[in-house]
Amino acid sequence: MRYGMPVILFVIGLLSILGQVVLLRELNVAFYGVELVYLLALGVWLFMSALGALAAHRRLRPSPNGLTVLFLLFGVSVVLSVVFIRASRVIFAAVPGAYLSFPEQLLAMALSLLPVGVLSGLLFQWAAKMYIRRHKTLIAAYGIESMGGLAGGLLATACLKWGIQNFSVSVLCGAAAVVVAAIYFSGRRSLLFSVPALGLAGFMLSLLWPPLSPDLLMTAWNHTGLVESRDSPYGRVTVTKLDGQVSVFENDAIAFETQGTEAEAFANLTALQHPGPESVLILCGGVEGTVKEILKHSPKRVDYVELNPVLVEAVLPHIPADIRRSFEQPGVRLIVDDPRKFLLGSGRYDLILIGMPEPSSGQSNRFFTKEFFSLCAERLNPLGVVGLRLRSAENFWTPQLRRRTASIYHALASVFPSVLVLPGATDVITASKSPLPVGPDVVVERLEQRKVEARLVSAPYIRYLFANDRFAEVNSTLRASSVQPNTDTRPVGYQYALMTWLAKFFPQLALPDPVEYVEFYVAAGRGYWAAGAVVLVLFLLARLRPSWRNAMLVLMAGFLGMVLETVLILHYQVKSGVLYQDIGILLTMFMAGLALGSALFGGRMFREGRRRRSTMWIGAGMMALFGLYCLLIIVQLDAGKLTGLATTAGLLGGLGVLVAGVFGYASLHDRQQQDKVVSPLYAADLIGGCLGSTLASLVMIPLLGLDLTLQGMMALALFSIVLV
Repeated sequence: MRYGMPVILFVIGLLSILGQVVLLRELNVAFYGVELVYLLALGVWLFMSALGALAAHRRLRPSPNGLTVLFLLFGVSVVLSVVFIRASRVIFAAVPGAYLSFPEQLLAMALSLLPVGVLSGLLFQWAAKMYIRRHKTLIAAYGIESMGGLAGGLLATACLKWGIQNFSVSVLCGAAAVVVAAIYFSGRRSLLFSVPALGLAGFMLSLLWPPLSPDLLMTAWNHTGLVESRDSPYGRVTVTKLDGQVSVFENDAIAFETQGTEAEAFANLTALQHPGPESVLILCGGVEGTVKEILKHSPKRVDYVELNPVLVEAVLPHIPADIRRSFEQPGVRLIVDDPRKFLLGSGRYDLILIGMPEPSSGQSNRFFTKEFFSLCAERLNPLGVVGLRLRSAENFWTPQLRRRTASIYHALASVFPSVLVLPGATDVITASKSPLPVGPDVVVERLEQRKVEARLVSAPYIRYLFANDRFAEVNSTLRASSVQPNTDTRPVGYQYALMTWLAKFFPQLALPDPVEYVEFYVAAGRGYWAAGAVVLVLFLLARLRPSWRNAMLVLMAGFLGMVLETVLILHYQVKSGVLYQDIGILLTMFMAGLALGSALFGGRMFREGRRRRSTMWIGAGMMALFGLYCLLIIVQLDAGKLTGLATTAGLLGGLGVLVAGVFGYASLHDRQQQDKVVSPLYAADLIGGCLGSTLASLVMIPLLGLDLTLQGMMALALFSIVLV
């Protein structure tokens, strides 16, 4: 046992993070791929873990066999939670394809994360107390658990890269926890416990046997006619087939279906604005039928770049034969690559069609920014045309929809002198360095010369698009809009998308005009002053007792750490779009920072010979470094240097060091009995993280953006020095 507790703490960290990543991915799919779900769910997880850390911490005495029971329950709960998440829309009787109400989403999150989160917190509480009994420190236990979290995050990312499906990862995680329970149980009745436990682990592993296929069976609860479902670095790809119509879903949101006319309208309306396209680049959407439609214009070369290789592998065998044959035509080339990377070294084209999904997430928003459009412009021939599409509404634009569309319009207009919008249920937007046709005659003439036959795009349809009242109104409205352009460093289009998502549940957020925004921000400013006054009172009250002060300091560190983590994770998704794959490694680097910080700011830093006043300077320095860290991230954002996995992971690691430093200071500088501070300080850390994740994702980032959120956190960090 003496040498076993570090191993147990390590395993707790590993299984907790692995289970956390699995459930975060499942919730993201269940709620249609909105990145805020990751952060809301992370906040709920932290709250549940805090409940576990506080549960009966003064009444129950931890024991080895009690710990094994917790491992057993944890293993079963991970798998059952995945089952519940996939069944949640059925349980709440949701309309297929529609969002659950916001309270129902929070309830589904809470119920799915409650058992695993509470057990995770309780496991650490008990294991840490048992470890501390051997004259160890809380910060040392915290560091070992963080090292396990580092391994768990790496394993979660590796499993996805190896093609292991998310449900399979949940089964492996659950079975591993049950096996640990079976091995660790001791005493005269060990066989009575261990044999059934190992049998349970064997049953769980049998779920991975292909003929059983519970993964597909559960997916079919929400997808009638299911033929394929796979996890990819960008999310879950699901394919259904009913009455000859193939529908493709990404993170359970409809991406396209093969019997519609959207691909036809997009490809033909864009191609007809060029006098004779010979070279065409299609950036995603080719399996929808865009390649088939563009071949009607007789180009000599068509390069189709698909971002997600799993999507091609899963969809291609099931799409109609005419679409599949289009990939076999001479001059057509299928390339699997990130479109932004491909544009850096590609040739030149007459047409570039951006067939990316709707920019309603950080993952897709990066293909609708000024910087991306600049890359496209560099690859266009002199008369070249770039085209994209945005889902819209024919008769009424909500304020958020108008602002979102305007931000992308101005991003295009900042690169191309000529921008044209053909409005409809889906807007087709084209841009060029040369003048585009502003009337139907030239476009209709080209349609007839090329003898293009289509179900929707015809001469009368084209004349209708250019002649109806919406054409002039929409183009003039967008030109006159004062909305900032959507850029990599200021992804306002994504910010409006977040507001649009929240407005589905809180209609008052869909403000009718910018004047009300001013009134809103005035009210928000007053709210910030009121919140500041409340925080000041709480800080002053906390200084009355050392235990209160230490708990409040740890809570603030957890709050600041999670807000900054939220900013970094969302920005990473905006820049790279592979959060579904890399959420594990990003959480891992934060855990690595916690482990490193635990080692750096452990018992040696606060040894008995050091005066209390000198340790206070260490605590004050930690909070000051939080403020400087906020400033560093702001500078990186403004300079456009906050790019790539390595940079984001490094910043998250440094953030973890700061959080662990404050935790170590609060747990050691007053020389409290270590077993007495396990529950209150660990719970304060988790509650602070919960508040930070929730407020950052629901309030601060959607309403204030990344930069103003960081400025507020910098002020709060410096203000928190009064707690030292």
